[in-house]
Amino acid sequence: MRFLFLGDMVGRTGRDAVFKKLPDLIADLQLDFVVVNGENAANGHGITERIYLEALISGIDVVTSGNHIFDQKDTLVYADRADNLLRPANFPKGTPGKGSGIYIARNGARVLVANVMGRVFMYPDLDAPFGAAERIVSSCPLGEQVDAVIFDFHAEATSEKQCFGHFLDSRVSVVVGTHTHVPTADAQILEGGTAYMSDAGMCGDYDSTLGMDKEEPLQRFLSKIPRFRYEAANGPATICGLAVDISDRTGLAEKVSPLRIGPRLQPVLPEFW
Repeated sequence: MRFLFLGDMVGRTGRDAVFKKLPDLIADLQLDFVVVNGENAANGHGITERIYLEALISGIDVVTSGNHIFDQKDTLVYADRADNLLRPANFPKGTPGKGSGIYIARNGARVLVANVMGRVFMYPDLDAPFGAAERIVSSCPLGEQVDAVIFDFHAEATSEKQCFGHFLDSRVSVVVGTHTHVPTADAQILEGGTAYMSDAGMCGDYDSTLGMDKEEPLQRFLSKIPRFRYEAANGPATICGLAVDISDRTGLAEKVSPLRIGPRLQPVLPEFW
């Protein structure tokens, strides 16, 4: 199975780049399944239902999220009916939406996708991410009910992300980190066969501060005084993500590569497709 994960779409420039480029990527690379983190799609703050539906039209199979999932208040209303939108599974019981789901890929494979959020430097009162992941994989083991298992681990600390990857190694197909918006150089296949990358990066304007217009965050570092609301940068976007070849026989990763398309970072396309 040819799987592509794209990092956090930030603002209009990020989502427009993804929505415009993705149909060609699906056709040219013969992609079977695509997951995109969309929690910053609405000017950097959450995702509206309109943007979510546009994501599905563009060919995205599942939209994951993180701490900004409910920045747009209408998400509290539509989350329960948005089957292809995930919020972190370790949010408190009763939170609208769901943290995992099973979907059918274009090649007919059954794919479990789960979204979990870290606690280090984020929200220590969340349910334990490792416990939430254990419940998900134990209830739907790879190779039995599903043919592939994908985890978006939305977290700040690389140590927590790496431990999460090792915790799930050999039991899931892919563990990919999101949230920091900077692509890491550690795309690899772990010892047990799980594809791993600490952070997929973002799909957005890299002439920015994490996809946001750089002037306001810079002034806050200099003066400690907020002046304006953070606004998404609107320059040309670079698309960043992770490409994985998943074995149809074992459900584990066989090949892995970062993917970068755009004007600011060194371009990278998977050589195995």
